[in-house]
Amino acid sequence: MEFGVAADAYRSDPSRKATRNGAVMVTVVLALAAFLAVLALWYAVAGGLSLVGIAVALIVGLGVLSSVHVCLEWERAVIMRLGRFNRLAGPGIFFSIPLIEFSTLRVDQRTTATPFGAEEALTSDLVPLDVDAVLFWMIWDPEKACMEVEDCRFAVALTAQTALRDAIGRASVSNVVMRRHQLDQELQEAVEAKVTDWGIAVLSVEIRDIIIPKELQGVMSLEAQAECRKNARITLMEAERDVSAILQEVAETYSHDEIALSLRKIHLVYEGMQDNEGTVVVPSAYSEGFTLDPNKDAPKANGNPAT
Repeated sequence: MEFGVAADAYRSDPSRKATRNGAVMVTVVLALAAFLAVLALWYAVAGGLSLVGIAVALIVGLGVLSSVHVCLEWERAVIMRLGRFNRLAGPGIFFSIPLIEFSTLRVDQRTTATPFGAEEALTSDLVPLDVDAVLFWMIWDPEKACMEVEDCRFAVALTAQTALRDAIGRASVSNVVMRRHQLDQELQEAVEAKVTDWGIAVLSVEIRDIIIPKELQGVMSLEAQAECRKNARITLMEAERDVSAILQEVAETYSHDEIALSLRKIHLVYEGMQDNEGTVVVPSAYSEGFTLDPNKDAPKANGNPAT
């Protein structure tokens, strides 16, 4: 699927969306009812139908058709009177004065998702990126959306695209890739500062995809691997330093306590027997750790050292 077109694949089937057919039918039925009512009244008063009666009924029907309107729950209608803003109408049935008032714009106040993107936008380190994003927004003031901007949807899309290119141009490629959430916040603030005067609220901006040139992908992969190896070596050297410090403390302890050293030798032999589940033959030189020299600490007899 091509860049920038992916969002169209997720659009709902138009047949599943709410339509205005019901609202139009209500207006048509009311106009037809008014037309028939005038014909019936003319027939009852004049005793028959004539071209004048039909013309009067037709004018009344057209008047009802142009003055009765229906807005859906999420719609608001901007009513102009003699070219000046008069009021907002809806939802439901509302009326206007024929030939004097007219509905300029029906505003949909539901949340709107607008996909946008920037192709080959240069970063601060001159790397071309393709960035795809989506903007969620809604119209909170229909009057401003009608009076301040000609086509609010088109203007919002262009504003978002311009803000995206500007944000990419002020950051390096590594910052764009790793600081995606912060880039979302920057885009939301930039777009909101522009469209607030148009009666539009920006709900959120989300980066959908960032496409990096294939040549740069290999370089970044090698850089990431080198960084991982560097961190692994640093961790290993720190572990060796800690082990060396501990061994130094242990050696100092054993140098002042021969009994502890002997117990450590016994424990090492015991661990070896546990792991191998066999018999350990202890050399005579090594067995000296299991016994003490009986003459070393023997008491002196008759003032002469033991021999």
